[in-house]
Amino acid sequence: MAGEENRDQAAGLRRRLAADNSADWDAAETGRVVMPSLESVVRVMAISSGKGGVGKSNVVVNLAIAFGRLGKRVLIMDADLGLANVDIIMGLSPKYHIGHVLDGSRQLEEVLVRGPANVLVMPASSGVQQLTHLTDEQKLVFLEILDGLEAEIDILLIDTGAGISDSVLYFNVAAQEKIVVVTSEPTSLTDAYALIKVLYTRHGERHFKILTNNVKDDHAGKNIFSQISKVADQFLDGLSLDYLGNIPSDPNVPRAVIQQRPLLEAFPQSPASKAFTNLASRLDKTLPSQFNQGNIQFFWKRLLNV
Repeated sequence: MAGEENRDQAAGLRRRLAADNSADWDAAETGRVVMPSLESVVRVMAISSGKGGVGKSNVVVNLAIAFGRLGKRVLIMDADLGLANVDIIMGLSPKYHIGHVLDGSRQLEEVLVRGPANVLVMPASSGVQQLTHLTDEQKLVFLEILDGLEAEIDILLIDTGAGISDSVLYFNVAAQEKIVVVTSEPTSLTDAYALIKVLYTRHGERHFKILTNNVKDDHAGKNIFSQISKVADQFLDGLSLDYLGNIPSDPNVPRAVIQQRPLLEAFPQSPASKAFTNLASRLDKTLPSQFNQGNIQFFWKRLLNV
């Protein structure tokens, strides 16, 4: 009975999302192909930072909206347990969170909230931490509920916590693409390297993308990347670091936060907004380095270790 009920939940979610905005959320079935294409793969990106205060959640929100404006169907999973603020930045007031799905009190469609550019948000809670402690039966139920999302999204962005906690490592290991946000602060540099090193040494992760945030110009961003890259080349053999570019310092960023509006909505012509738009466009045109992990079921199963 439980499996049948959860299948109904997944089907209900598909119908609800398809009906909510058919122009942007086309739920039509597509034929399966032997080799996945960039258009058919659900890309899963974990966005992390070595320390807090570098603008990571702001990056997640505005990158999601930039993807949405390109016609991509985006879901943000707020996995920052200590400082969950995706909903605040987007001006949302969710009633429920993923913990309510895990304890069975709410269905997934009741938890998801929609923001600008049709971006969906899965609000954070301590329930995210519970994902590492589910029973085998709970894992299967959770997988069945989430399975319906594959046909409804193109990109899953995970806003992890800062630092090297088990939760941060957990989501990075499961994700297909790993983006590390870093600023010019010395502690941001050293902590970002520490995160990369732990994922490299403990979990064998070899591919990372570096995004510099709140920098003076592209020269400053490249200088930050160069510092991390030189140390990594010296001590972490076989590591692949890609420079994603920079988000420039912009006085409109804190203004948008105060207004509880995403920067791309509040100040669409600001330098940082244009940088987010360009970043989304570049990512949209490139294949992920771990292309074989581009299946959202792969992510959920790796996340839940089933």
